[in-house]
Amino acid sequence: MQKNTVSIDTSVSPAKIEYSAVFNVAVPFIDRHLDEGRKDKVIIRTTGGEEVTFGELAERVNQSGNVLIKLGLHSGDRLLMMVKDSPEFFYLFWGAIKAGIVPVPLNTLLRAKDYAFMIEDSGAAAVIYSPEFQGEVEPALEQLTTKPEIVLLTEGESGCFLEKMNSADSNLEAAPASATDDCFWLYSSGTTGRPKGAVHSHRDMIFTSQHYGNDTLGVRENDLCFSAAKLFFAYGLGNGMTFPLWAGASCVLFPARPTPETTFEVIERFKPTLYFGVPTLYAAQLQALESAESESSTPDFSSLRMSVSAGEALPADIFRRWKEQSGTVILDGIGSTEALHIFISNRADDIKAGSSGRMVPGYAAKIVDEQGNEVSKGEEGRLLIQGDSSCKYYWNNPEKTAATIVDGWLNTGDTYHQDEEGYYVYGGRSDDMMKVGGIWCSPFEIEAKLVEHPKVLEAAVVGREDDSGLIKPEAHVVLKAAADATDETSVELLQHCKKGLAPYKYPRWFQFPAELPKTATGKIQRFKLRSK
Repeated sequence: MQKNTVSIDTSVSPAKIEYSAVFNVAVPFIDRHLDEGRKDKVIIRTTGGEEVTFGELAERVNQSGNVLIKLGLHSGDRLLMMVKDSPEFFYLFWGAIKAGIVPVPLNTLLRAKDYAFMIEDSGAAAVIYSPEFQGEVEPALEQLTTKPEIVLLTEGESGCFLEKMNSADSNLEAAPASATDDCFWLYSSGTTGRPKGAVHSHRDMIFTSQHYGNDTLGVRENDLCFSAAKLFFAYGLGNGMTFPLWAGASCVLFPARPTPETTFEVIERFKPTLYFGVPTLYAAQLQALESAESESSTPDFSSLRMSVSAGEALPADIFRRWKEQSGTVILDGIGSTEALHIFISNRADDIKAGSSGRMVPGYAAKIVDEQGNEVSKGEEGRLLIQGDSSCKYYWNNPEKTAATIVDGWLNTGDTYHQDEEGYYVYGGRSDDMMKVGGIWCSPFEIEAKLVEHPKVLEAAVVGREDDSGLIKPEAHVVLKAAADATDETSVELLQHCKKGLAPYKYPRWFQFPAELPKTATGKIQRFKLRSK
């Protein structure tokens, strides 16, 4: 094999991927497109009107890498990025990788204390951030006893990163690495505690882009991808960046907060072919669509050939209603920060609403009981997966690494069962499972039933002790209309649950909060509800 090459043999299933001994992933993702004739094709479109071609991207990535080297960063140094969805995210991320530096994109919705923890935990040599996030990043830096040597704004002031790039050399030789060397980190979203830095290899983005983006989703060169989920976390990183790059397709970047109105505007304006959301957003979009005064106020979804969901399991009712409103199916799947993207998914020609689908090519799974033994079909247990996109370890956290990655299997922390047809069905986070009357009970099953009710926007179910000290389900329900938060509605919802759930699964209490506690990526933090 030649230096720094990757070969994909699609004649076998799953596709066989081979790497040269010296390998830097920036080459096949960025430089390859110049050799394949895409220099003048637009890869990035922004809602601000900016367009970037593959040729311009390659040049800007090289300039970015050269700036980072000139600033004094060395191979293996960590660069923390608090950067909005924008071309400069691409420049920094790929420029760092090509220069041998480790980019660490951070959640841009966090607070100063979270940033202070991650800067300190990572031992970052540099912090580069968009001006929009100054209000949290700068107080975070002030909290540190030892500050990173390099702190820069991406834009907006003299000496900012983009200004330095403008005068930098546009040629850069890729730093030598191997497919399994450390490449980039992503911090977990912290659904159950403090975020953990998942360390990913050079090969990981190729594995997910080929096996999920190409083989499962079928991203094509003429696709335009729009991800409401942001680039800073694993799901958005694939949807909005690595999948279109791998396929030679295009993406539209939207830096603002996604709402039903703003996402509808982007879809109508840019006409994407692939749309990526999360269950919480789909629920809000459906509420907006179903309350629209007339058909003329319904967005034009005709450009979409597919919608995708991940982050949390998608209730079957949301699948049904979205298909009615938009004319497209939602391919639901499950992925994680640790696995980088989706490893179980529905497919366009193989969908079972309410399930996560089947294994993505290249991955293996097993469902085990509390003793680690594989369970029978239909029986719930912990989901373990294997695949070459799994993180190598958690930075600075050997205990959690040892508990999560055992003999090459990644403990997802999710409870699942496989039905008789072979589809994987989500039962909830393992920590969220309840034992009611001696029987394991899935909060997700109860939540899925609740969201079928026309008054319900979203729901979360947790275990609560009754007067006898026994655990029973408690439902926290966000209603579409606050005025419906009455005892009568509680009775109505209970009767609704009784139509489709076993008696031990009926919620014993109903709470009607204005919103549910969530991570910035939209995952419900049920542990916060249990603590109330």
